[in-house]
Amino acid sequence: MAWWRFGSKRRAVADPTTGAESGRSRRGEVLAHFREFERTRVGVEAYIEPATHVTSTTMVLIDFQGEWTRRAIPDPSAGISLAKELGVPVYDINLTGYPQRMRDWNARQRRDQRRRREDRG
Repeated sequence: MAWWRFGSKRRAVADPTTGAESGRSRRGEVLAHFREFERTRVGVEAYIEPATHVTSTTMVLIDFQGEWTRRAIPDPSAGISLAKELGVPVYDINLTGYPQRMRDWNARQRRDQRRRREDRG
């Protein structure tokens, strides 16, 4: 599954004999992370983000409260396939935009973080 080899090497798993990155290991790592997220949350949806000059194509899973996680994927078709494996609906972020619940969750996290800093200082 060479299509799972892409730019980010910081989490890549290398073959100890050749030093080459294993595409299957990387795919398995992403799938395991997404499965755990989906298994432990309710109302999870997948959103595919296009590649930019700075980042590769990514997929974001967002639960009903707006909590989210993001991982790099090789291309949009891989994201669609991955979402089908997880059994979650998948959307193109260019067509739908980010859901309001994600923005609200991010705002709550920033507010809570600010309060924790103020309480310490």
